[in-house]
Amino acid sequence: MSEKLTVEHTPLDGVLILTPARFGDVRGFFSESWNRATMRDAGLDLEFVQDNHSLSARKGTLRGLHFQTPPMAQDKLVRCGRGALYDVAVDIRSGSATFGQWFGVELSAENGRQLLVPAGFA
Repeated sequence: MSEKLTVEHTPLDGVLILTPARFGDVRGFFSESWNRATMRDAGLDLEFVQDNHSLSARKGTLRGLHFQTPPMAQDKLVRCGRGALYDVAVDIRSGSATFGQWFGVELSAENGRQLLVPAGFA
């Protein structure tokens, strides 16, 4: 843990909850959702290759599990910009000690938590 980033380990190896520090005032807050040096300092040396943003128009929207297989497999960092969502990571690495197991966490605009879902997970 650093003053810039809190890292929480989950029961699934490599699936992490990352909570960047927020610096706020009467206008709102500022937070770095991704900073390569901060991630490296936390022991995470990842190549950040893509940034996506989605919006669910209706409360209760269910989305599917997303993953890529090699050679297109990639880590994902999921966060919530408005409201709240429940995100799940499922270990689909055949031969893994936790194959088929899952972990879920609430991510919200209020709590600022992000879920790092490594390659090999849906």
